[in-house]
Amino acid sequence: MKYVRIERPDGPCWGIIKGEDVLTLSKPPYEELEYNGGRLPLSQCRLLAPCEPTKIVCVGKNYAEHAKELGGDPPGFPVLFLKGPNTLNRPEGAVHAPDFVGRLDYEGELALVIKRRAMNVKGNHFSDYVLGYTCLNDVTARDVQQHDGQWTRGKSMDGFCPVGPWVTDEVDPAALNLVTRLNGKTVQQGSTAELITSISQLLEFITAAMTLEPGDVVATGTPAGIGPMIPGDVVEVEIEGIGSLKNQVI
Repeated sequence: MKYVRIERPDGPCWGIIKGEDVLTLSKPPYEELEYNGGRLPLSQCRLLAPCEPTKIVCVGKNYAEHAKELGGDPPGFPVLFLKGPNTLNRPEGAVHAPDFVGRLDYEGELALVIKRRAMNVKGNHFSDYVLGYTCLNDVTARDVQQHDGQWTRGKSMDGFCPVGPWVTDEVDPAALNLVTRLNGKTVQQGSTAELITSISQLLEFITAAMTLEPGDVVATGTPAGIGPMIPGDVVEVEIEGIGSLKNQVI
């Protein structure tokens, strides 16, 4: 299934994509599907980020070539950092950095959304806790990150985490092609088969330290090719079998 969140006059609403339509739900789809009888053309829906996280757990340097382009070897273990819910941004949402940011980077990634409370998950059971997979752009104020010597401020500014366009459980995350385009030009290209720490290993590692709640997001890392964006640029993260997440920098 493909799960979406859409904007409605009475507030955000979850739905399931069926053909060219969205069948609306009365509650989030984490435990069970509860339809409320609504049916809307997908083309007329304003999509929101398909998640409601208490936290967004990200993994740094999870592709070897990306670690090298940052000036070092892979760290040998998952390097985790958090982005707050304030960073969440919708498909087609504008990305804007404060005026003091000198360099704003894209980082296209595969992300997963949690569907049930996850604590001390064993790797071979990881799929029991995953609602599905989606595209994510880990927008980064690179100069701020480098200045601070740690990643919180440079990664966690408002709107710095576009997610979408939907979440799907119809893909095998083990070997998905990922492409990031800047103004139509391919700037990143990789496969989730190249992840240093696999998704099953990541969930085991993360949940040994912290409990993940329904709606939380895990971003699995970005391949090589990161680079700057400027106002007017359009960045697109496309993942095989999922779809395309597009945002404009203003």
